[in-house]
Amino acid sequence: MAMKAVLEYQKSELIDGVVYDMSPANTKHINIQNNLITIIRQYLKGKRCRAFTEIGVYLDKDNYFIPDLVVVCDRDKINDRGIEGVPEFVVEVLSLSTRKKDITVKKNTYERFGVKEYWIISPKDEAIEVYLLKDGKYELDNVYHNASEAEMEYMTEEEKKEIHLSLKISLYDDLEIQTKDIFEE
Repeated sequence: MAMKAVLEYQKSELIDGVVYDMSPANTKHINIQNNLITIIRQYLKGKRCRAFTEIGVYLDKDNYFIPDLVVVCDRDKINDRGIEGVPEFVVEVLSLSTRKKDITVKKNTYERFGVKEYWIISPKDEAIEVYLLKDGKYELDNVYHNASEAEMEYMTEEEKKEIHLSLKISLYDDLEIQTKDIFEE
């Protein structure tokens, strides 16, 4: 009986009034999420902003998300239910079941509500797309990759210049994150 209840558990999101069930994340997804939250929480110690994973974000009555990672700097938005209002920073780690929704519907919703920065992380490609809100619209700031030394060895100098192996959250000039640390197993 207990196993049946566990297997039937579903978490859901509400997007523009439509309920979407979510499948459990795989281990690679969880590992990326854990690596990134560890880096960001360590950096935020003693600072006003807070970082969360798997927390409910209530944008309004028709939009309730459970992002993979959020940073909230207005502590008045944080309560026992979750986050009520718009976070400054959101990360979604792609999975087969959420990929299309994360790169279209959710991205458009985060943009509409004014999330300042949105990262889409592809575990398969070991890549991070960074979108920054400018004049109410997301612009692709850059795409960051996790390239091994062996991969870099066969690239031309010009190709190497195009590969970005570290990135920053736009909120913090002094937090540089190595892509290898995000994808480390």
